[in-house]
Amino acid sequence: VKMVESGGGLVQPGGSLRLSCTGSGFPCGIYAMTWHRQVPGKERELVEAINSAGSMTTYADSVKGRCVISRDNVVDTVWLQMNNLKPEDTAVYFCAAMPEGSGTARWGQGIQVTVSS
Repeated sequence: VKMVESGGGLVQPGGSLRLSCTGSGFPCGIYAMTWHRQVPGKERELVEAINSAGSMTTYADSVKGRCVISRDNVVDTVWLQMNNLKPEDTAVYFCAAMPEGSGTARWGQGIQVTVSS
């Protein structure tokens, strides 16, 4: 069972990044897929989530209008398109598959996103 993130890195303020996360070893298509982020000394926070069907999304106010989550259940992948990035978006970003009924959450290892000039 794995969740593997990619696409992080260093970007200038105002720039864009697209994070990807691919799951394997479990039926990703029946899980809600989520992106979270965490900075040292703070709790992990939800950035955006999408339900298993891809028909509903939830996002944090801090990323409203700047981030879009999407998924493709054929390839078991979820993306987070982040635009107009700000220094305060700097964090380690984690993807997670959350069961919509009973089950176990599956977390990725995290990927660094740094927004700096």
